[in-house]
Amino acid sequence: MNQSILITGATSGIGRALAYEMARKGYSLALTARRKHLLDEIAEDIKAQHKVGAVVSRELDVTDDAAVFRVVAEMADSLGGLDIVFANAGVGLGEKVGCGEFDKARQTVAVNMIGAMATVDAAVAYFLKHGGGHIVGASSVAAYRGLPRSSAYSASKAGFAVYLEAVRAACYRKNIHVTLLYPGFIDTPLNSMLPNRPFLISVEKGAAIIARLIEKRVRSARVPAYPWAFVAPLLKILPTSLISRM
Repeated sequence: MNQSILITGATSGIGRALAYEMARKGYSLALTARRKHLLDEIAEDIKAQHKVGAVVSRELDVTDDAAVFRVVAEMADSLGGLDIVFANAGVGLGEKVGCGEFDKARQTVAVNMIGAMATVDAAVAYFLKHGGGHIVGASSVAAYRGLPRSSAYSASKAGFAVYLEAVRAACYRKNIHVTLLYPGFIDTPLNSMLPNRPFLISVEKGAAIIARLIEKRVRSARVPAYPWAFVAPLLKILPTSLISRM
């Protein structure tokens, strides 16, 4: 019996690439994003390219809490059940602190942390009623250290990571698995404007790695493991003088 996965932020970057990767593996797909016309095009293209059980799509802004809970329930019904929910939708607006751009910081936290938390909460509610499931959340290596021009992004990803750790504890022995991912620089529109993207990998490679980690039900992982398994912890101890130049 094929499994099903719900992916938020499925029209771009990791979400889009993972949708194609999981379709290639035979998963049924529930895809959400804000840009409905792109979402529908991707859903139709996936159905044309791959023999999947089903592909359903819904427009969704994850900052609309009520809509998140409604859409998760609707898509589960449409697919006859959900096995995996991937809280992936995110933004990176690169605001400068103290320069009148706090609206960007607020939007970043609203999407990356509050919206992701709402997605996970809705998934837990569904899985508790249906005997279990698998929650996957996208944090970032930026969660390890606040970086210039990424202050709200780093904070939102760190907050979401801690939230997922709490969810894992809250769901202990309830047959709900939690996977926490820390992607490094994966070639997506989210970071394409940055002048420096160390250890960059293609979005297709990133999606393939993430798909394998999901199927292994790992607790947490950096993406890719090398060199971020060494570099990410190092960020915590670098002097601020070096961080300020990044």
